[in-house]
Amino acid sequence: MTKELAEDTAAPPGTLWARMKADPQYAPEHLALEATRRIGPEAAAWHTRMRAERPELGPDELATLAIKRFTTLARVSGAVSGAAGLPGALLDVGVLAWTQARLVLHVAAAYGEDPAAPERATDLLVLQRVHKLAETARTALGVAAGRERASRIFTGDGGRPLAGVLMRLSVKLAQMAGVRAAKRIFAKVVPGAGIILGTWANSAATRDLARRAREHYRNG
Repeated sequence: MTKELAEDTAAPPGTLWARMKADPQYAPEHLALEATRRIGPEAAAWHTRMRAERPELGPDELATLAIKRFTTLARVSGAVSGAAGLPGALLDVGVLAWTQARLVLHVAAAYGEDPAAPERATDLLVLQRVHKLAETARTALGVAAGRERASRIFTGDGGRPLAGVLMRLSVKLAQMAGVRAAKRIFAKVVPGAGIILGTWANSAATRDLARRAREHYRNG
């Protein structure tokens, strides 16, 4: 496996999963903050490298490369977790939301925006339709950042039933990834249908997000 492919198949870091499990209500905000911190520099380095290696490519062409790359990754994610059955449903929507965040931040870099800037976390939540307005997204990010700093979020699930916590987390991440949680989970437990439906759902949701991201950053 090449280094690039190994990086491409990376899931959200374990520390992020811990924060989202402990605070499922603000899971999308935690993911957006972590993505900007971790993926932002990755996207900036990619843009710098591509401008040096392929100077003939303009912003639209670079964005297209990023969109193709991460749409393919989203499709693979659907196939892998579709084969895993119900236990993979939460993992899939988390990996899908993370892959989509990588797509958005690379598209931002392609159009000359700083992918590591704090405002990109706001962009993620609005483009992924977690929040309709940037102002609302900023407020939620502020709350999540405060909760992240509070040590209590690392003390476990506060006695809540684990199944309920995981279901709530699944729903919040599915919302962020543009996948209806009920349909996603159902698709994974229908024999022979999980792989096909999972792949289609991931690809469709990611293509739709890619279109919105391109329009947003192309238009400044």
